[in-house]
Amino acid sequence: MPCSALPDGFDFTDPDLLQHHVPLPEFAALRQAEPVRWIPQTGNAAGFQDDGYWAVTRHADVRYVSTHPEIFSSYLNTAIIRFNEHIERASIDAQRFILLNMDPPEHTRVRQIVQRGFTPRAIRGLEERLRARATAIVARAREEGGGSFDFVTSVASELPLQAIAELIGVPQDDRAKIFDWSNKMIAYDDPEYAVAPEVGRQSAAEILAYAMGMAAERKQCPAQDIVSTLVAAENEGNLNSDEFGFFVLMLAVAGNETTRNATTHGMHAFLTHPEQWELYKRERPGTAAEEIVRWATPVVAFQRTATQDTELGGKLIRKGDRVGMFYASANRDPEVFDDPDSFDVTRDPNPHLGFGGGGPHFCLGKSLAVLEINLIFNAIADAMPGLRLLEDPRRLRSAWINGVKELRVGTG
Repeated sequence: MPCSALPDGFDFTDPDLLQHHVPLPEFAALRQAEPVRWIPQTGNAAGFQDDGYWAVTRHADVRYVSTHPEIFSSYLNTAIIRFNEHIERASIDAQRFILLNMDPPEHTRVRQIVQRGFTPRAIRGLEERLRARATAIVARAREEGGGSFDFVTSVASELPLQAIAELIGVPQDDRAKIFDWSNKMIAYDDPEYAVAPEVGRQSAAEILAYAMGMAAERKQCPAQDIVSTLVAAENEGNLNSDEFGFFVLMLAVAGNETTRNATTHGMHAFLTHPEQWELYKRERPGTAAEEIVRWATPVVAFQRTATQDTELGGKLIRKGDRVGMFYASANRDPEVFDDPDSFDVTRDPNPHLGFGGGGPHFCLGKSLAVLEINLIFNAIADAMPGLRLLEDPRRLRSAWINGVKELRVGTG
């Protein structure tokens, strides 16, 4: 497919486009013919009061942008590649307090604190509890589903929420609040969730208030949990209440939405590639979770903003230009992956960028996400090996999330 076949006005961040499919053929065209391409936008479509962005589609170029924060900033315009035409600049700037949208050295300081909760020892400490929870989630879905159920709400959403609750000490009874708030916060393009523009802002405020309240409680009465570790003795290099609030806000997306969607896409991939499901049930390969994340690529793209004039892929990128890192394209790059359009749970090596392209923003919770995916699919294979697809997935309308709202499956 020659690059000239890309229609005029085509925009990879168009939420109507991603509601129907990830534009893999168009990504393939750009990787081959114009791997760094200017995508014009009109009418302040993304909310940044500019004329568009550079689409970066090759694996090597996405990695380069990710690993050079001194040239490509997360702070200037945040990592979110598209908001909406009505957003106020103050609302964009307010998101700079989230770790995802920081640059070094502030990013380095905050990350060094919060990564205490994601050490190998901390993750191992969660494993048996999360294994029991995965088993219970699948058993409940099988027993209460009446022969069919929505995989997203009954299975995929549950373990990430319960893992966050275990990690930071949120009462399990409150996990439904986090689910609802995070849905509304990131789904501002989908009318099913964001019935008005202020709904997303209000949901973010609810998460912040909830988390700040937890921080205040732990400062007064410390417990044996990560919250107490992160907020106690603030003057000794810990988080203040505001910083902890924004950390939980990030977890609601990075630890919930992404793992939920990876799990959902993974189940859909298994059910549409039955030979892979049979292989998985028989062999339980340790490589499966990484391939599920590559295949799903829950975050289609993040962005950076150039801090200086620079060259990338033969194109001159000017200071202030926005640069879109399209992980969904990089993860299908044939220069890196053999037969990239095949779903292969034994793929090894698998240098996908589904957890980011390296550099300072490489996913803090990768080990936890891989653990969750492994646990839930092992539980499904044990308890519901005959699961079958009843309907095509109902996709989220979003500019940057490869999301699924509903996936109907049957147990018999």
